[in-house]
Amino acid sequence: MKLPRDRIRRHNLIGRELATGAAMALAALLSTAQPALAVVGGNPAEGAMRQSLVMVLAEGGAACSGVLVAPQVVLTAGHCLPRGRQIRVYAPTPDAAPGSPHLIAPRASAVHPAYVPNAAGTRRRSVDLALIQLPETLPANYGPTTLASGEAPGAGEAVVVAGDGLAEEGKGSSSGKPRIATLRVIEPYGRSTILLWAAPAEGVRAGACEGDSGGGMLNGGAALIAVIAFAEGAGNARCGKLTQGVLVAPQRAFIDATLAKWGAAARWTER
Repeated sequence: MKLPRDRIRRHNLIGRELATGAAMALAALLSTAQPALAVVGGNPAEGAMRQSLVMVLAEGGAACSGVLVAPQVVLTAGHCLPRGRQIRVYAPTPDAAPGSPHLIAPRASAVHPAYVPNAAGTRRRSVDLALIQLPETLPANYGPTTLASGEAPGAGEAVVVAGDGLAEEGKGSSSGKPRIATLRVIEPYGRSTILLWAAPAEGVRAGACEGDSGGGMLNGGAALIAVIAFAEGAGNARCGKLTQGVLVAPQRAFIDATLAKWGAAARWTER
């Protein structure tokens, strides 16, 4: 697949506006929030993926997604934990009153030692991952996902992207509803041991967008294979052309060692 670089816009996927409940809660505790976008061209998430998605909110109004990988541990993107800013995990319950602040202050966090801020702009190698330890187990409607330790899907294979931001660009009231979209793996720069790229069918706009950083990319067995890092859009679109994620299997040592320090463990599968 050829990438028309002059017509493609690349975006770090931190959302700059939050919607309704998340924005109100964050504004009350941190600062004024600004809009975020989520998976475009997709559908509401169901089952295990819905149960494992949370929002990761940073002081200043930035919003990301996160994936629960142990009862008290969230896996997200490294750039979702900007240095020097307070972080909160937003995990509402089904019976929550609109606007109620279900914000959790982390007990601890760990950014991958190979993460480099703004690496995309400087073309530097970076492992954009981070882990957040929660002080408590989330409500019963949440549950950890399984991580894939086997080989990543190859070109042409289907992957599912999932995020927890806005469902419609520019519509703040659509946030907080986990969504998914099915894409196909592409290898624009050859096979990578760090990154995974995926794109929709020709002529279709679908994939991750702002607010989906830290969300998941899953294989056919619904196991987590990568964490969403950024997306690209064609023309004036912010997203919907390409989605990029950081593979989790090559970073298993970092994930397992960090969880072990916190007295936790992730579930891994070869499939």
